[in-house]
Amino acid sequence: MNQLLRFPEAPARPETLPGFKHIHRTWDRHNERWSARILPGEYFVTRNDEIIQTVLGSCISACVRDPALRIGGMNHFMLPEDITNGSSSWHDPTIGLSTRYGSFAMESLINDLLKLGAKRERLEIKLTGGGRVLASMTDVGARNIEFARNWLRTEGLSVAGEDVGDTHPRRVLYFPATGRVLMFRLRNVDHGEVVSREKQYQTTLRQKPAGNDVELF
Repeated sequence: MNQLLRFPEAPARPETLPGFKHIHRTWDRHNERWSARILPGEYFVTRNDEIIQTVLGSCISACVRDPALRIGGMNHFMLPEDITNGSSSWHDPTIGLSTRYGSFAMESLINDLLKLGAKRERLEIKLTGGGRVLASMTDVGARNIEFARNWLRTEGLSVAGEDVGDTHPRRVLYFPATGRVLMFRLRNVDHGEVVSREKQYQTTLRQKPAGNDVELF
């Protein structure tokens, strides 16, 4: 007789850092860890051995951690559509509104890690996402990738690894305590929900102002 599979009972949910109580967290029986799921425009930081996961289409995520302290976090963002005429200014930090969105996403994540004691020189950064899954004239994913790389280069931060571009959505699981990243390429039949969510996110970006500036430590 086949024995029933037995999964360990979920331990008490780890304490959530201030500012992240709105993030949905569930027990991942397969990986035996609590898992925080972030949506477009969100980020999550933890000092616990838990998972941060998201699904990316054109959006991009930076997975950032301090290996010495075993703390880390992940964001999920997209630049607004480029509506400039002629030469684009989205990458110009002095006038590009899009840059403010991307900078806010990156600075918010890194700033929270620095507040917890992380050191810039120890940060391990991995990038994923930026697929061309939105049917539009511009390749939003490529712009997101270019921005993330340029922003990190400008800040003197290097990329330890990346899985970006192509045409498929990705489901990403990040383990900040160890730096492990699990990436699953989604099938074409899964495109619809991802595209719909990101189009809604694009609309939200057009309708609201960019986030407040965050000053890095």
